[in-house]
Amino acid sequence: MRCARFSPLVIVLMGLACAKVPPSPPAPAVVHDTVIQTVPRVDTVVDPETRQRLTQMEADLLSREARIQVLEEQLEDAQREVVRAMARSQTVASRAEAASAIAEAELAVRTLRSAAVDDPPKELPAAERYLRMSNEAFDAANYGGALYLAAQTRSTTGQAMDRIRRQEATDMRPGETAFDVPLRLHTTTRANVRDGPGLNFHVLFTLDPESPVRGISYIEGWVRITDDSGRSGWIARSLVERRD
Repeated sequence: MRCARFSPLVIVLMGLACAKVPPSPPAPAVVHDTVIQTVPRVDTVVDPETRQRLTQMEADLLSREARIQVLEEQLEDAQREVVRAMARSQTVASRAEAASAIAEAELAVRTLRSAAVDDPPKELPAAERYLRMSNEAFDAANYGGALYLAAQTRSTTGQAMDRIRRQEATDMRPGETAFDVPLRLHTTTRANVRDGPGLNFHVLFTLDPESPVRGISYIEGWVRITDDSGRSGWIARSLVERRD
């Protein structure tokens, strides 16, 4: 039998055809998961001047919140007195009762004037305006209105006297600013209370997280506080926040 002859090229092609082709790898299974990409940490560098401005802005915000609290309390007092005046309008407040209320309001205004002769308190103009309006209402025989305005006078002078007493009771430092009313605060973490506004001052005591305190005044990034046991000192602004 005669064997067929193949050219070298055909033999090479046949060899390639007979060679085993490795199987394709199986398609990867689809896994539904969250891909977490590692982002390199970038440290933000804040210069000391900018950091100081930020802490001062935070302290100023606390001060504004304190003033808002004063206005809210005065508004509540006004609302109570309005209700009282409306109730009395049906029975007609007596002339003697209105006169007595005005006399008390005048005494409160005189006390406020004498409390700060060199530096008149900012509440004084409002108190004097309420007192003047109360006298005008009395002269117009509007005794209910006179009674209400006299109460507003006493409320305004009372707020001012409380603030003045707090300022006199504390050893104010240069640059320290008293809040208009004590702020209800609490600690956000375990916090040191120091005998001055700075990390270089001695630690007086330590408060646990969520400890209630009252803010009395502030200076830059520090707040002067007192706690429920009567202890007082300075705490970093970042470690306290307002509580309801």
